[in-house]
Amino acid sequence: MGYLISSESESRLAKLRGILERKNLDLALIYYDETNISNGWYLTGWCPQFESGAVLVPRKGTPMLLGGPESEPFAKQDSAIKETRNFQAFMVPDEEYPAATIIDFPQLFAELNQTLGAVKRIGLVDANRMPYGCYKDIAAGFKGVEMVDITDEYLTFRHHKSRWEIEQIRAAFKLADYSYDAMKEMVKPGNSEIQVAAAGEYAARSRGASGFGFTAIVGSGIRGNAVVPTATSKIMKDGELVMIGLSPKVNGYSSAIGDALPVNGTYSPVQKDCLKYLREAFCLTKEMLKPGLSGQEIDAPARKYFDKLGFAKYLVCPFVHTIGLNEAEAPFFGPNSKDVLVPGMAVCVDVSFFGHPVHNGVRIETGYEITETGAIPFSPKLDAIHTNLDF
Repeated sequence: MGYLISSESESRLAKLRGILERKNLDLALIYYDETNISNGWYLTGWCPQFESGAVLVPRKGTPMLLGGPESEPFAKQDSAIKETRNFQAFMVPDEEYPAATIIDFPQLFAELNQTLGAVKRIGLVDANRMPYGCYKDIAAGFKGVEMVDITDEYLTFRHHKSRWEIEQIRAAFKLADYSYDAMKEMVKPGNSEIQVAAAGEYAARSRGASGFGFTAIVGSGIRGNAVVPTATSKIMKDGELVMIGLSPKVNGYSSAIGDALPVNGTYSPVQKDCLKYLREAFCLTKEMLKPGLSGQEIDAPARKYFDKLGFAKYLVCPFVHTIGLNEAEAPFFGPNSKDVLVPGMAVCVDVSFFGHPVHNGVRIETGYEITETGAIPFSPKLDAIHTNLDF
């Protein structure tokens, strides 16, 4: 059973074909793999395992998946696009599939010229993320064809979410609430970071999570300085803070939780000061989640506050980013961003600092739907926690 409903798939293909019409392109080729998953997933609700691939969408005609033979049966079951072709460039290196039909790009080019007419111009999405050998094979196979990068135009589709997408994100944040409670319960002296991660992952997976936007973040004590530390066998100690983060997905769409919790269950006065700094900056940022404001404007109040505290040198990440198929994706509303917040976006307020000589590294995070009247929390629970200045 695939993740992407037909109405969403058809709408997205139609938008892509609009680019092809405007730019007089015969087809689009969208590269993706398990690391660079989202642009291909946007059209298919699917991504290969072990292998890489591309989605080929003609201006008129049937779209197809270009990939390897190991993922082909998987694609035919779960992808919204089911027509497939197999290529050496997308396969596991040195693996053999003697029963599979494997073609090369000159053969594909000949087929497309026969079915579509003369192919003269194609649009590429994420070509800069392709392995060199893969790009070289495609360029050689499409000899004489003009290749045009349309990545930026394509990415704008993902900036604004449909109602269906918002529903998936909201459902993912509901799972994140369960994960937060489960992780918090496991934060205690004598437990390992891995136990905390396992509790959060199980809470989400057992309730239907389709995956995770990033590997669970658990960093206790000085390990919080690692910015995005994955859980280790380190045992948490009385008196430490532990930074947690998790991103359960529903139908491929991400959520995000982030917090800094006392291992012994009670914030010390110094730790309480630390959380107050974070929450004050969080509130200042949340107040700026208004349609029409740019990234520069949204970022400024919390940055000014941290400057006043002398924390500027400990800032690594901006305070607001978009969320969707990735836990963090464009546009990013940082201090130099001119991108404008508009209704239909889904964003996270993600406030952090790292490398502080007393507080180490800490992060708090949750997400919001942007509407005409402002920001609506995806997680009322985390919104209440992160905006509580009287704890």
